[in-house]
This record gives sequence, C-alpha cells and structure tokens, in this order.
Amino acid sequence: MKTILRSQELSCPSCVAKIEKALKNLDGVQEATVHFNTGRIEVEHDPERVKAETLVAAVKSAGYEARVSAF
Repeated sequence: MKTILRSQELSCPSCVAKIEKALKNLDGVQEATVHFNTGRIEVEHDPERVKAETLVAAVKSAGYEARVSAF
C-alpha cells in the first residue's frame, strides 16, 4: 500500500534524509521517498504492520510535522 504524507517544514536536503531514515526504520515499510520541493512523502508499506498514524509519528520523531494527504 502507498500512503502519501505532506510536510511544509522541509528547509534543506538533510531534512529529506532524516525523514526517509525514520520511515525506513519502521518494521513494515518497504520504501519511503521524500520530495523536497513539494513536501510530498510517499511511503510503500504493509498496512497490517504500519498504520498511517505511525508514519506521521515517525516523521514527528525526526523533528518535522506531517499529515496524511489524499494525493
């Protein structure tokens, strides 16, 4: 399953790396891609193992705010 998150707080390329690392460290996440210019965060994950709320919490633990986006 792919979940799309949005973050408006991306101010540098290191933000991308921190968020991707936090998401990829979650059990059940196969891939996480952060688009610096748009704030779009695409996460491929097993919905049985990782819920959207957990993805948002992981981004927050990396120091950034995020929300689930419809597109």
